[in-house]
Amino acid sequence: MAFDSFSAFISMEGHGPYVWACYAVFFVLMAVMMVGSVRSRTAVIESCRRGYEFQADKGKVATASTSSASFARVNVSQD
Repeated sequence: MAFDSFSAFISMEGHGPYVWACYAVFFVLMAVMMVGSVRSRTAVIESCRRGYEFQADKGKVATASTSSASFARVNVSQD
């Protein structure tokens, strides 16, 4: 074993506070990124759901109206 005791492992010959602070920052940032990612995903899914509902409602209104001309929206990829 590289260290004689658990306290020697924690102190790491004086480098322990820096090492453990880096680990703490890493895990906190990973947790923040995961929470942000989940919230962003939820917002995107909710936005898509609202868009589909809007399109469904718009389709019902368009079929109910009696206009002589009809126009279809075409979604074109911009990449």
